[in-house]
Amino acid sequence: MSDTAAGREARPVLAVDIGGTKMAAALVAPGGRVTGYGRIDTPSDPALDADGLWRTLEALLDKLVADAGAPALAGVGVGCGGPMTWPAAEVSPLNIPAWRGFPLRARLRAAYPGVPVRVHNDAICVVAGEHWRGAGRGRGNVLGMVVSTGVGGGLVLDGHLIDGASGNAGHIGHVVVDPEGPPCKCGGRGCLEAIARGPGLVAWAQEQGWRPGRRDVTGVDLAADARRGHPVAASAMRRAGRALGIAIASATHLCDLEVVAIGGGLSQAGALLFDPLEEALRRHARMAFARQVQVVPAALGQTSGLIGAAALVFAGDRYWNAD
Repeated sequence: MSDTAAGREARPVLAVDIGGTKMAAALVAPGGRVTGYGRIDTPSDPALDADGLWRTLEALLDKLVADAGAPALAGVGVGCGGPMTWPAAEVSPLNIPAWRGFPLRARLRAAYPGVPVRVHNDAICVVAGEHWRGAGRGRGNVLGMVVSTGVGGGLVLDGHLIDGASGNAGHIGHVVVDPEGPPCKCGGRGCLEAIARGPGLVAWAQEQGWRPGRRDVTGVDLAADARRGHPVAASAMRRAGRALGIAIASATHLCDLEVVAIGGGLSQAGALLFDPLEEALRRHARMAFARQVQVVPAALGQTSGLIGAAALVFAGDRYWNAD
C-alpha cells in the first residue's frame, strides 16, 4: 500500500482482546469491520511464566498478520483485563496470574514500532466499541460491561470515554452488591465480580449440589443446565442477574445512564440472566431519570472488545485521552 494520506487512512488496526478465558485478535478496517480474526484459549498452565505467556500472544498476532498478507497497520489497540497502570499498561490481570506488572504496552511497542499502540481495560474497550459502532451509537451516556471470567465496565459520558484518576473509571465489577457476600480476588467482599463472574457462579452452584466435584465444567455448562430446568443452575443464573441489576441501578443513579450494553461469555445466557437483572434493576432504580435506562446485550457480540480496541486508534479524539 502506498504511503499517501489516503493509504494510511485505509490501513487496518491490529486489535487485541486479552481475558482470563481467551486471547483474541482481529484486523479491523477503519469503519469497524473485522477483516481477519484469530483466538486461542488463555493458557492456564501454572508453570507458564510471564514471558511464555507473551510468546503465546505474540505467536497469535504474528500468524494473524501473516495470514492477511502482512498489511501495513494504522496502529495496535488492546483491551486487557485489569488492574493495570495506565497509560503505561503494566498489567496485572486478576484472572491471569502469570502477569504481574507485565509491561504489555512496552512489549507491543517494540514489536510494532512506528505506529500508535494503545492499551486499555478490556471492559473499557467494550464500551468504546458499543458507543462507536454498537448498541450505544448515537447516545451520549453509556456503560459497557463484560461478564465472563471477571466482571468489568467502562463509561462514556457526554460522548467521551471517562478514564478517571487512574484509567479505571466505570469498573463496576467491584461495586459492592452484598456486604456479607463471598470474598473477592481484589481483597474485598461481596463485589459484583465475586458473585456474577462465571467461575464464581460455577463454584457456588457446585457447593449447592450441581455437578459436585467436577473440574471441567464452566459457566456455559451451567447456563445449559439452567435452560433444561436444573433448579440449582437456574438459581445460580438468577443470583448473577440480581447482582448485576443492583449494581446497574447504583451506576445509573450515579451517572445518569441511557444505555448499558453487556458483553462477555456469560451474557450469552440470554433471558436466564437478563430477566432477573431487569427485575432487580426496576426494583432498585426508583428515581424517575433512572427508570429510563435500557439494558441490552452488546450489539457487536463477542467482537465488541476488539472493535473498541480499534476505536482507541481510529476514534482517539473520543476514546483515548493520553499521549
